[in-house]
Amino acid sequence: PFLYSVFTHDCRPVYGSNTIIKFADDTTVIGLISNNDETAYREEIKHLATWCTDNNLLLNTTKTKELIVDFRKGRRGSHEPIHINGMAVEPVSSFKFLGTHISEDLSWTTNTSSLVKKAHQRLFFLRTLKKNQLSSAILVNFYRCTIESILTNCVTVWYGSCSVAERKALQRVVKTAQRIIGTPLPAIEDIQKKHCMRRAHSILKDYSHPAHKL
Repeated sequence: PFLYSVFTHDCRPVYGSNTIIKFADDTTVIGLISNNDETAYREEIKHLATWCTDNNLLLNTTKTKELIVDFRKGRRGSHEPIHINGMAVEPVSSFKFLGTHISEDLSWTTNTSSLVKKAHQRLFFLRTLKKNQLSSAILVNFYRCTIESILTNCVTVWYGSCSVAERKALQRVVKTAQRIIGTPLPAIEDIQKKHCMRRAHSILKDYSHPAHKL
């Protein structure tokens, strides 16, 4: 909401190694920790909690999660938990950020599995519509709205880094839908390329975009 964005405009990171991302009423703190020094990161969390208290806002600690990305050997389990208002923040191996699952190993296995599972559930309804002899045009519209939209959610972000096995799992859903409908459907890879081109053209036209000069 616009008024909420205005109200939280001054909620900014205190340290240069941290970033605060706000979307609606969700807030994400990203900390870059160097030389095992977590001071700036932990102080940022304290500052955010204090800011919320001062502005009559309450952080929902039970819904707050901490994801640690650390590829150094022997470092797992060495991180002390973060505390907010006396409650420990739960460490997780993956979490859902704006509809996309992000994992501690930066793979897209969890995200892909979640999308495929959701899409398979929708295939049941597609089969039901087919049994009731609805036209191919209606079936295609249903597929695009309820299945393709799931498989291609934020596709420009994660598809390029997917493994071959993950891409095949996504495409199998498309092939199953094709057999049900009896009409060719666009491949996920083709949709991803189309979306990437559209995004690139949009960036080229937007002089204020950080990637415009790349």
